[in-house]
Amino acid sequence: MSLTVESVVTQEEACCLSLFDSNVAWEIGNIIRTNAQQKFTRPVVIYIAHANSSQLLFFATSGPGTLPDNMHWVKRKEAVVLRWGCSTMRMRLTLQTKAKTLQEVYEMADPSIYAVHGGGFPVKVKGVEGVVGVIVVSGLAQEDDHSVIVDGIQEYLARSS
Repeated sequence: MSLTVESVVTQEEACCLSLFDSNVAWEIGNIIRTNAQQKFTRPVVIYIAHANSSQLLFFATSGPGTLPDNMHWVKRKEAVVLRWGCSTMRMRLTLQTKAKTLQEVYEMADPSIYAVHGGGFPVKVKGVEGVVGVIVVSGLAQEDDHSVIVDGIQEYLARSS
């Protein structure tokens, strides 16, 4: 499936949770880890944190072979989600439709603290305004980093209903 801004917005809306706490983060994180192990040979880093404090709720790799650079990508993707309240894939596609860079649109002196590459996703809860958490996956192609998160949240929601 070719992603568009509209399709990613639909994914974000469909992935809204009824609650979010450390138990939910643990379940979603484990689903993402299992799916990454089953679908990909490359290892990934999976990171889930609260938005208001960056309190770490889940951190794991899907297997050996990740690098310190993966954590650099995690923090840069997290920064996009926390600043703009949307997935990094949505931000990337939005900028592509404008044929602009993050630096051009937001007049940044140092855009290196942000990464507009798929794999950062907002955690939202029904009835709560704004982002309550962030999920980041790093290690795959950006479309796969994004899709493994969306698939994991959707699987969690299906199990919870």
